Amino acid sequence: MLRATPLELKGKRVTLRPLTGADWDQWREVRYRSRDWLVKWESRPAPGHPDPADDRRAFLARCGARDRERELGAGFGFGIFTDGQLAGEINLNSIQRGSFQNAYVGYWIDHHHAGRGLMPESLVTLMRFAFEDLGLHRVQVSIIPRNGPSRRVVEKVGLRHEGVAERYLEINGVWEDHMRFALTAEEWQARRDDLLRAWVRPEPGG
Repeated sequence: MLRATPLELKGKRVTLRPLTGADWDQWREVRYRSRDWLVKWESRPAPGHPDPADDRRAFLARCGARDRERELGAGFGFGIFTDGQLAGEINLNSIQRGSFQNAYVGYWIDHHHAGRGLMPESLVTLMRFAFEDLGLHRVQVSIIPRNGPSRRVVEKVGLRHEGVAERYLEINGVWEDHMRFALTAEEWQARRDDLLRAWVRPEPGG
């Protein structure tokens, strides 16, 4: 039987929690500041849909959609907070049960916080939740090959490279190839203690 799913996940330096309407000002500031760093790796908004960074109602609708996904067990979206400040987001998307027991991970980080190891820490924190609280068998991450910063995250954590899916997702108006990385529950169990020690558990005496 699965444990109750927590709404707040703790790492060594990060706290992952769902975003709410109260986070809009911080979220908008980070998205504006990092716009050039982020949008080239993201899907374009649907025509006629406002950008949540420009429209608070659109941001509230986005939060509401994530709340409904969480209630259905279809997805779990988290803001990444460090020292009380929003640093980015990490999401467990498109959870599939049955014989697959799989989910997809997506993430982004404020360029001011990049290179500090916060995203590998967030990914390991999320994987612990996925495998130990949700009981999933597999998580996977898909990355455009030339997106070096995102590739370094999965390389630091040591996710297994499974190959390249050609023209896998439409990103910023272009069908882009994606490298696929994954970890299974068996791999998590074998590597769990090392991953938690490296990225999540506080240092002794810290």
